[in-house]
Amino acid sequence: MNIFRDKQIKHFSLFIAIYSILLVGVSTWFSINQLNTAKSMYLEHDRAIVSALLEQEVSKEVIANAISSTDISTAGMEFLDNLGITTNTFGSLLPHFSQFQYHFLHIALGGGICLVIILVIGVISFLQIRNNLYRQSGKIIDNYINNDYSCHLPQDSEGDLFHLFASVEQLATMLKAKSETEHKTKEFLKSTISDISHQLKTPLAALMMYQEIIEAEPDNTETVKKFSQKTGTALKRIEQLILSMLKIARLDTGNILFDKRTCLIQELVKNAISELTIRATQEKKQIIVNGTSNQVIMCDMDWTSEAIGNLVKNALDHTEIGGIVKITWESAPTMIRILVSDNGSGIAPEDIHHIFKRFYRSKYSLNTPGIGLGLPLAKSIIEGQEGLISVQSVLHEGTTFSVSFLTKS
Repeated sequence: MNIFRDKQIKHFSLFIAIYSILLVGVSTWFSINQLNTAKSMYLEHDRAIVSALLEQEVSKEVIANAISSTDISTAGMEFLDNLGITTNTFGSLLPHFSQFQYHFLHIALGGGICLVIILVIGVISFLQIRNNLYRQSGKIIDNYINNDYSCHLPQDSEGDLFHLFASVEQLATMLKAKSETEHKTKEFLKSTISDISHQLKTPLAALMMYQEIIEAEPDNTETVKKFSQKTGTALKRIEQLILSMLKIARLDTGNILFDKRTCLIQELVKNAISELTIRATQEKKQIIVNGTSNQVIMCDMDWTSEAIGNLVKNALDHTEIGGIVKITWESAPTMIRILVSDNGSGIAPEDIHHIFKRFYRSKYSLNTPGIGLGLPLAKSIIEGQEGLISVQSVLHEGTTFSVSFLTKS
């Protein structure tokens, strides 16, 4: 039975069983003792009668017949009534029976009281242990309600009650995880809003200044043209910031369903750098692609192209005139790795662990373009497809980003 899986109930049931055996044993002993006492009383009564009759010189034959007789006559009953010995006579007035009555009452009362005390102690002890367990559990559950998960319900036994405790613990764990997730979400939103506000503040202030300059010199064609171009640049920066944040938010909330298909890596890289080759030519830099043309990878073509493109753009941002950006890929028995390397400024050791943080800008790259969202977006895209992105860099020598995907089993 499931009820006996509870250790406390099992112990209490064992107590009741032992108590029942004790009760039967005591009752049996008491019955035998009283039977022996009644027999002794009966013998004492007969001895007293026989002794008295012999002293009165009544013949032994008459005495023997009287002792062994079981007949009750009317005359005998009337004689005893005249002596005051009836069924209504107090036991204490009967010479031999008064002793038996005294002995019986003392043993019965003493034994009964002892048995009741043992039973009461056992029941109260069980109820006290159970009540302490309920009070302790109630306090812990109250703590759960108040988002305090430092204590836990007891789970060191079996039974329905502890099964209930285990279910409550699971619910508390879920509530704790939900609470932590909500807290992290609030902190993330708070941090993101703060970062966006900070990032928008500069271009918005610049836009207001450009507008004031244009309004002040509406007839100066050169000034209007110059600051109109700057206005366009600032608007593009704001557009890039908003689009990047929207993409990251969609990735974080799981609203992006990646369409993973078999893609040629060469085609993937071609899509990634299609809009960056012109920039590289204008900045007198090189983008070199090297890898087998028939190598394939399982990924979402559009999103992965954007991630690789962000890595190439980051490389172009941190290389000087004449710099080289290399894109290569290699395969292993269990994975395919795409490498984006450059011979640019590299990453300082104190910055390398922070480069995937949103809006992070190293003190060595304050003069480079960008808003600090390209690498975090690339990381979210790659990891969202169960890939891995890592980086190795030497300051003033160059950087290599590695994107790895497991091969299809």
